[in-house]
Amino acid sequence: MTTAFDPIDLAGTRLANRIALAPMTRSRAHGPGNSPTSSTAEYYAQRASAGLVITEGIQPSVVGQGYPDTPGLHSAEQIAAWRKVTDAVHAKGGRIFAQLMHAGRIGHPDLLPDGLINVAPSAVAAAGQVYTHEGPKPFVTPQALSEDQIRVTVGEFVSAARNAVEAGFDGVELHGANGYLIHQFLAPNSNVRTDGWGGSVEGRIRFAVEVTKAVVAEVGPERTAIRLSPGNPYNDIAEPDPQPTYTALVAALEPLGLAYLHVLEGSPEQREFTLQLRKSFSGTFILNAATEGPTGPDALALVEDGTADLISYGALFLANPDLPARLRAGGPYNTPDPSTFFGGDDRGYTDYPALDA
Repeated sequence: MTTAFDPIDLAGTRLANRIALAPMTRSRAHGPGNSPTSSTAEYYAQRASAGLVITEGIQPSVVGQGYPDTPGLHSAEQIAAWRKVTDAVHAKGGRIFAQLMHAGRIGHPDLLPDGLINVAPSAVAAAGQVYTHEGPKPFVTPQALSEDQIRVTVGEFVSAARNAVEAGFDGVELHGANGYLIHQFLAPNSNVRTDGWGGSVEGRIRFAVEVTKAVVAEVGPERTAIRLSPGNPYNDIAEPDPQPTYTALVAALEPLGLAYLHVLEGSPEQREFTLQLRKSFSGTFILNAATEGPTGPDALALVEDGTADLISYGALFLANPDLPARLRAGGPYNTPDPSTFFGGDDRGYTDYPALDA
C-alpha cells in the first residue's frame, strides 16, 4: 500500500514523500523592492523535509500585487533574493516550486506605484476590504483588461516563470484559485465579458489555458503546475455551477503534461467532484483537502486510498516546520498562532520549535 511517506516521481523530479507545504501568504517580503529576506530563506529551509515546498503567492508584475509586503519575481534584485531561498531549500534536500499569483481586482491602488490601478477581466469591484499600510480600505473598481493588455499579462506570467527558473526554483505553480486573477476570469460574476475571453465556458477558461500553455512553452511542462479551487467563494467569487467550467478546464490542460494539478477543496460535499477531476487528470494530483479545521493527520489516508498523490498542509505546517516527522511519529504538534500569520518579524515565522529542539 502506498503511504504519504513513500517517495514519488514528479515529472522527473524525485520527491522524498507525498506531503506538501501549501502556499501561504506571510507578508514578510521586507527586502528591497518587495524581495524575500534571509528570514524567508530560513523559513522555507526549515520546512524542506516536505516532499514539495510551494511558496507563498509571488506577484509576476508590479500591478499584480494585492497585499502589503508580498514578494515579486519581476526584478533582478528579487531573482537574486529568491536564489538564496532556493539554495537554502536545496541544501536541505528539498524541492521548491514558486506560486505565481496575480491578485487582479483583489488589492488597492495604495499598494501600487503612483498612477497604477488594479486590473481584472471586467470592471467589477469585489465586495469587502483589503488591508493596506494605512489600514483596511474597500476594494476599488478595477480596470478591465483590453485584449492587448491580456496578452501583456500572459507575458508577465511567462517572464516570471523564466525568472523563477533563473532563481533556482524547480518549477512554478500558477495560482488559479481563491479569487485572484486567473480565478476571476473563470467565475461568471467577476468575468462579464462578451468577447472571446468571457461569456461561454470556453471563453472563461481561455485565460487560464493561454497562461498555462505560454508558461509550458517557456519553461517546460515538467516545471509547470496549476492550483484550482472550484466553487470557492473567497474574495467575492460566485460559481453557482462550477462543474462544467472546471471539467472543461482540466480537459484542456490534460494534454499539456503538467507537473501536477493542485486542487483546494472547499467542502466535504465536493469530494465526488474532486474524484472526477482526479480521474480526468493523468498527472500528479495534489489535494488540499476539506476538513473540519486545519488539515490534520487524518488526511494522510487520502494518499493510501488513492484520492490524491500528495496532500498539502497549510496552518499545521506553518506551526510545525518538521511536519513530516511529526506526522510519522503521531505528534505532538505545535499550535498555530493566527495573530502572527501575516506581517511582523520572525515571531510566528521562524521560531516554531522542531521535535529535536
